[in-house]
Amino acid sequence: MSEPGWKAGDRSTEQARGRAESAAIEAVLTVATEPVPPGLLAELLELPVEQVERLCRELQAAYEADGRGFTLRRVAGGYRFQSSDTYAAYVERFVLDGGPQKLSPAALETLAVVAYKQPISRSQISAIRGVNVESVMRMLVARGYVQAVGRDEGPGQPILFGTTSMFLERLGLDSIDDLPPLVAFVPPASTVEMLENVLRSEPGE
Repeated sequence: MSEPGWKAGDRSTEQARGRAESAAIEAVLTVATEPVPPGLLAELLELPVEQVERLCRELQAAYEADGRGFTLRRVAGGYRFQSSDTYAAYVERFVLDGGPQKLSPAALETLAVVAYKQPISRSQISAIRGVNVESVMRMLVARGYVQAVGRDEGPGQPILFGTTSMFLERLGLDSIDDLPPLVAFVPPASTVEMLENVLRSEPGE
């Protein structure tokens, strides 16, 4: 039995409105070239931010339940469509075969230093890597992964660099805080000791 004062048409109208709002989000994100902040989506749809966040979560769940080749992710402070992790191998093959030139190992190492130590100056990066990073930094800035974020208060006031929203977008991160901790890449002390003993031992011992 229906609740007092509740009409069947009200439910269908509410469902239709929800579908239209979700479709509007899809339409905006389809043409967006960068992640769209939830506040902007709320402004465009004239809805509360909390409702937009809920609709985005529902869309993401629906795509994953359907096994789609794409999903909706929150990255760099906004929402965007990106390929599903399930089909990462196909996307990687496409990128390697027909995409832009990959970053060199030197560029990747420099970018990692900036990401984890930012804000940081060129001289500090060079000291960590043990090589001159001038040309690599120019390339990373030109690619849009690194940008100037201020100046050091020390002698000479060198420019300090940090990563950009494009960097977060390419890695599928919402903020720098989502980077994996460095400890995940550092072997335990026992492993380091074992390696040192092996490397220091003479051949044939």
